[in-house]
Amino acid sequence: MEVQLRKYRKQDFKALENIIRETWHYDEFSSPKTAAKLARVFLSSCLTNYTFSRVAIFDGRIVGIILVKDIKNHKCPFSNRLLQIKSILSLYLSREGRNVSKIFKNVNGIDRQLLNESNKSYSAELALFAVDSSCRGHGIGKTLFQSALNYIKNQNLKEFYLFTDTSCNYGFYEHQGLIRRCEKKQTFNIKNQQTIMKFFIYDYQFGTTKASLS
Repeated sequence: MEVQLRKYRKQDFKALENIIRETWHYDEFSSPKTAAKLARVFLSSCLTNYTFSRVAIFDGRIVGIILVKDIKNHKCPFSNRLLQIKSILSLYLSREGRNVSKIFKNVNGIDRQLLNESNKSYSAELALFAVDSSCRGHGIGKTLFQSALNYIKNQNLKEFYLFTDTSCNYGFYEHQGLIRRCEKKQTFNIKNQQTIMKFFIYDYQFGTTKASLS
């Protein structure tokens, strides 16, 4: 059974929202209603931040997505920005949503610090990469990642970066030849328990690393 790739469509949103909700474990630190809203905010925010998209279809269903931003040529459609604003406002309607959103704000701050500390000016960003955990082991992640590499190379973008953390399979990026540039440790208080996470910025420069382009 082969993986099929195509561009993102609006009707993909709900399926991808569920993949993100499960991938980033939102139900572990919030109610089901808030977990769904968190996933909606995250996905809608990513959709304001891309110039290239590929959605993976496997066994007739959506199982993954990858988004890349050509930083110089990026323009966000108004409809995507409006969806993001509506999602954020919906999250803020509840006290739990407002409290959990502080974690998002902290993570965004950490990402900005990592980017500043890298002391580099990148031409592209891998803005989102998620695969349904029930379909892992079928090469879906590698197929999506390869499509992103091909796009970046074809656009003559020499170097890209991405953010990730210890809640994700960040070892995948090292196997693909990316270099960890900076990292930060942060402690969060989630459901009255302290959780320690590490956040990373990885990058890849064509011609100097070993990621596959076959």
